[in-house]
Amino acid sequence: MHLAVYLPLLFPLLAALSAGPLASRLEPRLATWLLTAAGLVLATSSTLVLGLLALAGLVRIPLVAALKDYSPDVIAREDPAAWPAALAGAILLTLAAIATVRLTARRAGALWSAALDAACMPGADSVVITEDDGADAYAMPGLPGRIVISHGMLDALDADGRNILLAHEHAHLRHHHYAFVTLAQVCAAANPLLRPLANAVAYTVERWADEHAAHHTGNRRAVAETVATAALATKRTRNRRRIPTVALGMLGRPAKPGMVPRRVAALLAPPPHNPPLLLLAAGVLLAASSLCALEAAHDLHQFLELAHAH
Repeated sequence: MHLAVYLPLLFPLLAALSAGPLASRLEPRLATWLLTAAGLVLATSSTLVLGLLALAGLVRIPLVAALKDYSPDVIAREDPAAWPAALAGAILLTLAAIATVRLTARRAGALWSAALDAACMPGADSVVITEDDGADAYAMPGLPGRIVISHGMLDALDADGRNILLAHEHAHLRHHHYAFVTLAQVCAAANPLLRPLANAVAYTVERWADEHAAHHTGNRRAVAETVATAALATKRTRNRRRIPTVALGMLGRPAKPGMVPRRVAALLAPPPHNPPLLLLAAGVLLAASSLCALEAAHDLHQFLELAHAH
C-alpha cells in the first residue's frame, strides 16, 4: 500500500499536462469522450486513495480499534500509513467531498433552471429569436432544448453563416455537450489538479460542434470565418445580457482566453487524426491509476483482516 496509494494522487498532474495536446491532436468527439472518462477515472482513483489513507489513520485510534476488535499490536507493527499522511488524506477527502457536493448541487440547479427557461420560451420551434441588438447565440439544455439567437447575431452573419451557426448549436443539443462539461467540472472539484482537463473538455465540445458544422456544410474555411465573425460581432456590440451558466454557444460558455483563435486555426488546418501512441499513453495512464487504487484497497483490506484475526 505504501507505494500504490500515492501514485493515483500524482497521475492527475500528468493528465493535466497532457490535456492540452490531447485536445489539440485528437478528433474532437474522441477527445471529449476520452478526457471526460479520464477525469472520472482519475478523480475516482484519487478520492479512493484519500479515503484509504483516512481509514488507515482512523483504525489507529484506540477507541476505533477496540470497537472493531482490531489488534493494536498488529496495527502498530504493520503501520499501513503514517499519521501525517493519514491526517492529510482525511483533510483532503473532506475538502474534496464538500467541493464536489457544492458544485454538483449548483450545476444541478443551473440545469434545472435552464430546462424551465427553455420550456417557458414562446413557440414550439427549437430556435428562438430575441430582439436583442447585441450579437449572441447559445444552446440551452432542456426537454426540449432551445437555441437562442439574437437579432444582433443574425444581422452580423450572412445566410451561409446563419446555417453554420444553427448547425453548431444543434450539435451542442444533439450530443448533450453540457453533460460532458458538467462531469469534467465535477471531477475538477473532487481533484483540483484536473482543472486543466475540465478546461480542455470545454474546448473540445466547441471543436466537436465546429467539426459537425464543417461536415454539415462541407466547408471548413466558411466555419472558421463564421466563428471569427461571430466573435468580432459579440465584441463590437458588447452584449451584457445574462446568459445561463450551462448554456453552450458559438463562442463557448464561459469563453476562455484564446479559445476562438485556436478553434479558427484548427478549422483552417487539415482535419485532426488520432495518433495511436497518444491514445496508448492515455490508456496506460488510466489503467495504471485504476490498478494502483485497487492494489491499495486490496492491501488495506488484507491489513484489516490480519488485525482482526489477531
